[in-house]
Amino acid sequence: MKRMFKDKAKKLFISVGAVIISLFIITNCPAQNANTISLAGKWSFKIDREDVGILQKYFESNLDGSILLPGSMVQNNLGDDVTLDTHWTGSIYDSSWYFNPRMAKYRTPGNLKFPFFLTPNKRYVGAAWYQKTVDIPANWTNKHITLFLERAHWQTKVWVDNKAVGERNSLSAPQVYDLTKELSKGIHRITIRVDNRIHAINPGQDSHSITDQTQGDWNGIVGKIVLEAVPEIWIKQIQTFPDLENHLVRVKLFIHNNLKQSETAKVTLSANSFNSPENQKVAPISQNIHCINGDEEVTIDYPMGKDFLAWNEFHPALYHLNVQLISNQGEDNAKTDFGMRSFKINGTRFAVNGVNTFLRGTVENCDFPITGYAPMDVPSWQRVFKIAKSYGLNEMRFHSYCPPEAAFEAADLEGFYLHVEGPSWANHGSSLGDGKPIDQYIYDETNRIDDAYGNHPSFCMMAYGNEPRGGHQAAYLNKFVDYWVAKDSRHVYTGASTGMSWPWVNQEQFIVRSGPRGLNWATVGPNTLTSFYDAIKDHPIPYISHEVGQYCAFPDFTEIKKYTGVHKAKNFELFQQDLKDHFMGDQAHDFLMSSGKLQLLCYKGEIEKALRTPGFAGFELLGLNDYSGQGTALVGVLNVFWQSKGYVDADQFKAFSGSVVPLALIPKFVYKNNEQFKAAIQIANFGEGEIKNAHPQWQLTDEQGQVVANGALVIQNIPIGNAIALGEVNIPLSKIAKAAQLRFSVSLKGTSIKNSWNIWVYPNSEITQKDSSQIYFCHELNGQATEALKQGKKVLLLCAGKVQMGKDVAMHFLPVFWNTSWFKMRPPHTTGIYLNPADPAFKYFPTEDFSDFQWWSLVNKQQVMWLKDFPHDFRPLVQPIDTWFLNRRLGLIFEAKVGNGRLMVCSADLSSNLNSRPAARQLLYSLTKYMESKDFKPKARVDLEVIQNLFKKQISQSFNTYSHETPDELKPRK
Repeated sequence: MKRMFKDKAKKLFISVGAVIISLFIITNCPAQNANTISLAGKWSFKIDREDVGILQKYFESNLDGSILLPGSMVQNNLGDDVTLDTHWTGSIYDSSWYFNPRMAKYRTPGNLKFPFFLTPNKRYVGAAWYQKTVDIPANWTNKHITLFLERAHWQTKVWVDNKAVGERNSLSAPQVYDLTKELSKGIHRITIRVDNRIHAINPGQDSHSITDQTQGDWNGIVGKIVLEAVPEIWIKQIQTFPDLENHLVRVKLFIHNNLKQSETAKVTLSANSFNSPENQKVAPISQNIHCINGDEEVTIDYPMGKDFLAWNEFHPALYHLNVQLISNQGEDNAKTDFGMRSFKINGTRFAVNGVNTFLRGTVENCDFPITGYAPMDVPSWQRVFKIAKSYGLNEMRFHSYCPPEAAFEAADLEGFYLHVEGPSWANHGSSLGDGKPIDQYIYDETNRIDDAYGNHPSFCMMAYGNEPRGGHQAAYLNKFVDYWVAKDSRHVYTGASTGMSWPWVNQEQFIVRSGPRGLNWATVGPNTLTSFYDAIKDHPIPYISHEVGQYCAFPDFTEIKKYTGVHKAKNFELFQQDLKDHFMGDQAHDFLMSSGKLQLLCYKGEIEKALRTPGFAGFELLGLNDYSGQGTALVGVLNVFWQSKGYVDADQFKAFSGSVVPLALIPKFVYKNNEQFKAAIQIANFGEGEIKNAHPQWQLTDEQGQVVANGALVIQNIPIGNAIALGEVNIPLSKIAKAAQLRFSVSLKGTSIKNSWNIWVYPNSEITQKDSSQIYFCHELNGQATEALKQGKKVLLLCAGKVQMGKDVAMHFLPVFWNTSWFKMRPPHTTGIYLNPADPAFKYFPTEDFSDFQWWSLVNKQQVMWLKDFPHDFRPLVQPIDTWFLNRRLGLIFEAKVGNGRLMVCSADLSSNLNSRPAARQLLYSLTKYMESKDFKPKARVDLEVIQNLFKKQISQSFNTYSHETPDELKPRK
């Protein structure tokens, strides 16, 4: 519930030494008026490193330091410098940075560059004291007075003058103190002790509510900081329960009477819409109520009329509800916003206002490097939701934290569904259901969350938190779900968001697990035939796939300059310098673009697989934007600032992730020209409703955009749902005479709805070594090969399976998952390949600069060569992109001058089963034709011994994490 009075956001820029920091003085901060005193501004301050402030009674004297609030210590450049001895709030499963000699230069004072996560300018964990003098006006006499701290991090104790008045410890909701008895007319000193250490209540050190992995374990108070006075009979809380079927909203009022005697009061409700083209004013109603001493609950059914405006993702209509309470003590006014929305379970789907929807979500990790905490203003959150929506998404999960009210307000305005969690990842140092204080804290926090934000129509789902540990967690979470199902029907509930090794919570209303996740391209090759149906078919409730994707792209080092706030990208600086140290600094942008396009291809594949799954409830990406922690997880197509990295825009992504998506069931993407391209066409429609008289059409175009073939499918009505068949396509490919990359697209005529896929067609002709008399073909550098080079001849070395230098580098078609540091160098180690498609070596092998589907048989689980001893400026023709933690210079195909001859080396298999591997056969043909041509003039000279060492000298860059702990998701399964 919000009070009547609001002012505009203020931005205060202060200089601390040479550092300029931006402090946001929040939009939700009430204006100064007769009933409100804003406490934003300068406070006295003192750090309490030795935790002696209570014993020495800091609250009895004036503190000698200063700080600006709202804000954090680090925003004010207060705290300690980061050192090697800094004890982080968060797990570090790869500690090799502390011991690896290669990293020694990054461990020196003045050049500390941690690879684990972003580095704060300052850091402090412990007690700190904040103090402010206030002047209470005479007209506040006989009023109820509260101190409102919108978000403190995290445990607070308050003194007025020399008297202790209580303590609070919420990470998720405002901390409110009743100061009625302490604040009489005149001057008073308010002292607040803030402690950001983990004490008995341990949410888990990696919980996004407190961890250095994302927002940072900051100390401070942000958002609205006010004193507020109301009559002694006042509206404590408003709860709204929309009832669409009966055209009303049930309003629960929680009234508090400070008087010893009962009183009669009059309540008036009035509502009006405010963000829709149609402006509705709902007829007010009034009711007399009897206010007993203490708390009184009053329920009033407020008719909205038959033509009320409903709230959903397409039309997020909102209403202001104003509540006026008049008693002998005076008038109190309070308000809340609400939407006429129901979010219910309908079999295995979620239904919004009775219409099935499909959740296309992303995980939000409280990763805001400029401030170090979640935005407290509505415009900042509107920006996030607008971007996510432009990429086709409609839902957001908040991982082990609850955002502030500004996020709910923004989601209400933008039409975005929110999955909220308690502030806990009770793992990695904590557990759930084992009788620890965290067990009760979860109930306390989720109740505070519901009280503070429960009216928001965007608040649709709630869970305890993320992936707990504990021997009794299932029993605990079953009771947790039962408690909330009985208490508040406005939301739906699950126990936790987890992987598959966690125990099942049988009472949960919906499932969030990793079972329906991943691409099964490892053995059969890329296709779009499969779905996740087998993973969900035995579950009669909605199933959301947990933390989908986690496909990495290479770092974008141009991003470094964007970290202008409290966190700096020292991790990026380290990776950038290490790339330079391995003589590839000039390739950073190429690696980003090529790895990013592969990442995009994988996200497209997995999202479409979800959309093909009958009865599926939705997915939650991890994530649409990057995650700065846990070793640096560059899993987003957007950076941590929600900005494009340059390899995909919103419209391209939305084509396969929007509310209406055409789909094609394609068995493979590589063809010979004596085959036919066959595809069954489907559509997933989770738009506003049935699409009437839809005109599905298809098209096959070449690289110049010229139409090769096209056609139309049956005109039809398309209902809400997915796996809806539209027809079939069968295209003979015999007219494709030479190797070609084509694009197959499906669209709905007269709309912007369109989706497309690349396919490759190659001539059905035999390519053998006998086709060239100019080239010596071999599988090892034997005597004949070296003699040929001495004689100035051309040699093509096809060395698949023979490589020693690089043998321990695991390359798959799919890129690195999450990152190799957090997962202790679990394969794969590469993030795709980079090549120059204009190089004449690929004249007969159409390609872009990354590993699209035609490269699958050429890169998936193929050997790479570690070009460690090659000249520093040497560049291979096809370059696998190594994990940025090691930055080994790798090659898949390279050319070189060797002796008097010219050598081409390929570690991909271009020899076996070529009739069933047309891409491999075509690449062999292209390389052969190139070597026969006058263009085959390698620029780099490499000693024969250096090349021979690739096959007889194994140098393993061993990876020792120096860590004994392992994430639960990596522990051996019994």
